Amino acid sequence: MSHSEPESLAVRKRRATYARIAASAARLVGAQGIANTTVDQIAADAEVARATFFRYYDTKESAVAEGVTGPWLTLVSDAIARQPDHLPAKDALVAAFSELAGQFPAYHDQIRELARLTRSSPTLDAWTTQAYQRYEHAIAELLAPRFADVEARDPRPRLLAALVMAAVRISLDDWIDQGGDLPELIHRALDSISIGP
Repeated sequence: MSHSEPESLAVRKRRATYARIAASAARLVGAQGIANTTVDQIAADAEVARATFFRYYDTKESAVAEGVTGPWLTLVSDAIARQPDHLPAKDALVAAFSELAGQFPAYHDQIRELARLTRSSPTLDAWTTQAYQRYEHAIAELLAPRFADVEARDPRPRLLAALVMAAVRISLDDWIDQGGDLPELIHRALDSISIGP
């Protein structure tokens, strides 16, 4: 057995614990509100010690933000990575979000409730904004190879990723305030983006 195998197992276990705490945080806050949810409750639900919670997250808000956004980052990243290599960056994004549109109805109530929670808590809103920045970096890395003549400090992948996240936020705001079809709102916002190939 090589030295790297136990290491990769340890990394997988850390990732699983990180995700489990986040999922517990999002689920509890979705059910009882952020003010009524404690770190101790989150730790108990995730079956970890309080000290373990603080090894992974510094506040309950950071765990909730990860629980809200982390699963979507995985879905979005995987959908972008699945798009054919010949598609330019924006086309790959539109195709990826179109592919994900079918999953939105199943998450309708969860998305609406967590968006409401984020709006009601300035601290949670700040943590969610930080999580969105992680989305931007991850999406930019996936998009970079799809740009022609991309250079090390080329701003286009990050600009496009930032515009994508802005389009998603604007669409969510419109959907929460006025209703409608969330996938269609996101598709329309993504179609409005214009950035060089």
